[in-house]
Amino acid sequence: MTPRKRTTPRRRSRRGGRPPQNEAARLTQELINAGYTKKQVADIIGRDSSLVSQFFTKNKGAAFVDALRAVVQEVQAGAASRIDELKRIAAPSITPRTRRPRPGETKPRKAAVRKKDVVETPGHSSMARAAKQHIASGASRLRPVIERTAAVGGNIAFTVRAKKSAFLIDSGRRDDSPGLRRGVVQRKDGTEERAYGKSLGAGQGPGGFDAREWKDRVDAAGGDVAAAVKNWLIETGRLRPDAVLSHLEIRGWKTTD
Repeated sequence: MTPRKRTTPRRRSRRGGRPPQNEAARLTQELINAGYTKKQVADIIGRDSSLVSQFFTKNKGAAFVDALRAVVQEVQAGAASRIDELKRIAAPSITPRTRRPRPGETKPRKAAVRKKDVVETPGHSSMARAAKQHIASGASRLRPVIERTAAVGGNIAFTVRAKKSAFLIDSGRRDDSPGLRRGVVQRKDGTEERAYGKSLGAGQGPGGFDAREWKDRVDAAGGDVAAAVKNWLIETGRLRPDAVLSHLEIRGWKTTD
């Protein structure tokens, strides 16, 4: 009888396990344990909360370790606790992102950094944006921009993004949007951004649509700003009825005399 071979038990692979936290994630967790949210941590370092989440999921955040460490030390010492105080503490340790200079340029360019989806500035200026998922659920964050701007008799403008084939008028034509040639962005994924309500040009006034008129449009659409914008684009012969808006940005302001 042939003796049975003894098999060595296989070791479990660590691939499916959770990777160890990097230093940025560890320091962020310290702040979360102290009662702060990821959104507040993002505000402290001047970035979007999605980036803070990537400290944990994608091993990012090395550039913010010094800033986070300084903030954690202040919080643990009880020297500062307010967000504005912690932002001032973090600021000296955060280096603005830059891109390589273009041919002929001597200085690096400032990199684009993802901004907040809702922005308010002193006075009567505000902005909100929504992507495809938020648009599908009614884009509730956009409505306050129109309502506040309408309340002060201001103007609005908006930028939409959809498949290039969804637009019925070629970009740059004046019957689509005056001055559109400088407000159109073509994306590699086949979509195109078009801006409506921008200034007609130098000496032609501030541009924009009457926010009170657009508030009525939004109310008629059941409070759905994305639906009101799409309806306007279809009614004016700019967009196909079956088009899907993947991004929408609303800007509101009150012109000062």
